[in-house]
Amino acid sequence: MQEVPKWRHKARKIFQWNTRLFCKKCKITWQSTYIYNACKATINQNIIALLREGCGTRSISRLLRISTTSVSKKIIKIAKEIQLPTLYLKKSYEIDELCTYISKKKNKVWIVCVLEKCSKQIVRFCIGKRTNKTLRKVIRDVLISEPIKLYTDKLKNYQLLIPREIHTYFRKESKI
Repeated sequence: MQEVPKWRHKARKIFQWNTRLFCKKCKITWQSTYIYNACKATINQNIIALLREGCGTRSISRLLRISTTSVSKKIIKIAKEIQLPTLYLKKSYEIDELCTYISKKKNKVWIVCVLEKCSKQIVRFCIGKRTNKTLRKVIRDVLISEPIKLYTDKLKNYQLLIPREIHTYFRKESKI
């Protein structure tokens, strides 16, 4: 006999072939072990590791022996659980953009990154077109932290969004 982990009531097997358990008190059934790989506890850590290595959705699906739909859903679920790093008061930050594309080179997308000057860690980012709207999303968060200096390239949009007292230009200082 196994116990239900949540309610701590006694359980019994009702099917021999897949060890399905049934709680008499709660009238709930569950499986103690799963055959399908997507239900295993370590699958999310494996997906994260493979994403860091640069594997695509189909590669992950093939390596972990789960469907591509399951991989996509798990990636979305993992992404929703990610928390933004903390912005510390009175620090220096660098703001830079990266240009990339989605599926076709015509579909250009800009990734605006905010790096903490000393540690070079990305503390904020935003994906969109190279407009004030996209830049404002990350700059607003950084300005709340009362930075000492904000280092940017000579893009005119930054001059409109960042106060002159803390704004400084740089030439390819950091490599993202």
